[in-house]
Amino acid sequence: MEGRRSGSNRVEVPEARGALDQFKFEVANEIGVDLKEGYNGHLTTAQAGSVGGEMVRKMIRRQEEEMSR
Repeated sequence: MEGRRSGSNRVEVPEARGALDQFKFEVANEIGVDLKEGYNGHLTTAQAGSVGGEMVRKMIRRQEEEMSR
């Protein structure tokens, strides 16, 4: 993607940042990952990836449900 650096956590809609952060903590809690505010250097790569992966799965599922209405 042009203009986007690798590893960027840029939010496309800045107004959504709070909701995305809350969603991230909810997902982490659901899958048993000890996510904290700020730096989470204690997490393994697998733990951090599992949070992101589950977030994506849930977002896709919600969008599919919305599109099927």
